[in-house]
Amino acid sequence: MDFKEKLLASHLAFEERIDHSDPVHQMRLDALEIFEKKGFPSRSDEAWKFTSLGATIRQDYALFPEAETTIQLKKVKKYFLYEIDTYKVVFIDGVYSPFLSDTTHDGLDVCLMSAALSKAKYRSLIDTYFDKITNKEDSLTALNTSYTLEGAYVYIPKSVVAEKPIEIIHFSSGQEKALWLQPRNLIVVEQNAQVQILERHQSLKEHDVVTNSVTEIYTHQDAFVDYYKIQNDLSTASLIDNTYISQEKNSNARVHTFSLGGKLIRNNLNFYLRGQHSNSTLKGITLLKNQQHVDHYTLVDHVSPNCESHQDYKGVFSEGSKGVFNGKIHVDQLAQKTNAFQQNNNILLDDKAMVNTKPQLEIFADDVKCSHGCTVGQLDENVLFYLMSRGIPKKEAKALMTYAFANNVLESVELPILKKRINKLIAQKLGVNLGFDL
Repeated sequence: MDFKEKLLASHLAFEERIDHSDPVHQMRLDALEIFEKKGFPSRSDEAWKFTSLGATIRQDYALFPEAETTIQLKKVKKYFLYEIDTYKVVFIDGVYSPFLSDTTHDGLDVCLMSAALSKAKYRSLIDTYFDKITNKEDSLTALNTSYTLEGAYVYIPKSVVAEKPIEIIHFSSGQEKALWLQPRNLIVVEQNAQVQILERHQSLKEHDVVTNSVTEIYTHQDAFVDYYKIQNDLSTASLIDNTYISQEKNSNARVHTFSLGGKLIRNNLNFYLRGQHSNSTLKGITLLKNQQHVDHYTLVDHVSPNCESHQDYKGVFSEGSKGVFNGKIHVDQLAQKTNAFQQNNNILLDDKAMVNTKPQLEIFADDVKCSHGCTVGQLDENVLFYLMSRGIPKKEAKALMTYAFANNVLESVELPILKKRINKLIAQKLGVNLGFDL
């Protein structure tokens, strides 16, 4: 039995674990049919031309942990923003950890997807938002929908500013030899509301784990969403991240993605600008080595006039690592006065690393300002020589140049403690002390 067949067969066991009266049960069954028909994507699919899941899906993964695992806070504290107070929704091997979490229903909802699916008071919101902006024909999104049970549910009511950032963290303990996780997050930010969210998937010891995650984010009129993805996992962990964001009039949604470690990372990031004067920001830093692979697949869909989008992705690759960037900006005929920018710049630190980059524009309006571009190159030898001539060792000089290359992405990070953490992670990856306050 291959893994696709196991997923289809195991759905019967999954059905026995859930409430068939919940509002998304039929959606699960419909999504399973889509996955059964399409299966896993392959290189023959244009969107997956440079990324293969062949080796990943040859493993025999456990879909449900055999037993619940507890973890002491001191062992995982470093993965939290412990320097500041935050709401936390924490899972261990896909199971909610109340001991590590700090949820709330005081003026806003930061809780569990399973609670939102099972309680009547959330029914109207689930009916309105769940699975409404996803790509129904995407097989991995459909697979996640078919197994939807647990994840984070965040609801920020009208004109509420979340007083603390929200952390959504998924730990894999390594108790299973191989584990396949499928968290589902739903985030609704009402008119004139604001929230900051940090998402992380983290293995605690080396074992084969794949996370196929789906997140839906609804940003209503005048709302602000500031979202950060920290991807710094072990070399045996893979992540397929599907994020869908809907924006209404005058909304502002920003996603920063820091891909600093993992066996295979695929980020599918989809923005839908549905209201005038919406503003979208997509920024990312990738710093990989040791045969690691990252694939950023972005879509910014401009369907309303007078909107702006800004994409800026920086990649640094070495030691056989591979990067892929496939970014698309679509401007509908009605989306006049669109201002869209897309840039992907990459540095190869040795001749074993590789990058495939494909920025795309599809413009059907005639009064727009759109640009895109990409570069793949090495560190400037003249600048390196200059720094070394000033007494800076070669390794530190390369690190300073690499840091400067990525710095403009960090400038827009609004959480000071997170910016400090990312700076330290970059320094650790480069193996140097950069010599200034991080």
